[in-house]
Amino acid sequence: MGNSTNRVIVTGAMGQIGSELTPRLRAIYGKDNVLATDIKQPESEHEGPYEVLDVLDREKMESMLKDYEIDTIYHLAAILSATGERNPDLAWRINVNGLHNVLDLAKEHGYRIFNPSSIAAFGPGAPRDNTPQNTIMKPTTIYGVTKVVGELIGNYYFAKYGVDVRGARLPGIISNVAPPGGGTTDYAVEIFYEAIKNKRYTCFLNADTMLPMMYMPDCLKAFIDLMNADLDSLIHHCDFNLAAISFSPIELAKEIRNHIPEFEIVYEPDYRQQIADSWPMSIDDSAARDEWGWSPDYDLPAMVEDMIRVLSERHRKGTL
Repeated sequence: MGNSTNRVIVTGAMGQIGSELTPRLRAIYGKDNVLATDIKQPESEHEGPYEVLDVLDREKMESMLKDYEIDTIYHLAAILSATGERNPDLAWRINVNGLHNVLDLAKEHGYRIFNPSSIAAFGPGAPRDNTPQNTIMKPTTIYGVTKVVGELIGNYYFAKYGVDVRGARLPGIISNVAPPGGGTTDYAVEIFYEAIKNKRYTCFLNADTMLPMMYMPDCLKAFIDLMNADLDSLIHHCDFNLAAISFSPIELAKEIRNHIPEFEIVYEPDYRQQIADSWPMSIDDSAARDEWGWSPDYDLPAMVEDMIRVLSERHRKGTL
């Protein structure tokens, strides 16, 4: 974001990523300089400005951006993969029309945008092992389709109008703050809650389903590092492959047993298995490493140890 940036808005601020990105940005820019927005009222008091915003309401968004003198938009409002399959029309409206509103306003007023993409943008035609930066993009979920559209329209707005819009294809994000939000990789969050509370988890994917994942601290670092990168150093813009750790449910369960030996897991795959089988197993993120110095901090043992430490402490306090 460079040193000139100091007025930020986060859409979807109450989602899995937004609920952690917002305080991180407030720590950097000051709590009054980061406006959190979401479609509903927050359940608890926000440490800074909060507004209810539907990203489909272009007029309200425009006046809000003006009132708060915003210069940078972290556009996280989206319908995720599993939820999107149950309501494809809603997924299209929020993920495509909402982004279009943001891009149009940026074109008119010069805002900088971060718009995350996803490994869901790949489909069955892409190589699943070490999926390349540039490959076939034929997703079979509406979520994946909307993410490909987002990448393409973002790159178009950069090329045609000079809008500084950036984004990365996120793997599954593992967090110990917000509960899972309807994604296919959510087993990797749910498993920790169940391991700590009940010592048992029923997984909705097969034991050997390998998927790319990332711990939330690395995700936040990636967003901020990409937005801080010099525009001239970027060859890509809205579609950086991003990788950290790839593992299967059986590997994750084994690592959890190092901390909770009595933990048991059973496998009952549902409709999400088909979604997972269309996604990459591992990702080639050399473009992100080369163009803006991306490098994750957490491997599987470090992530599991930290998740169990934080969630166990909350369980002891009765807040899990």
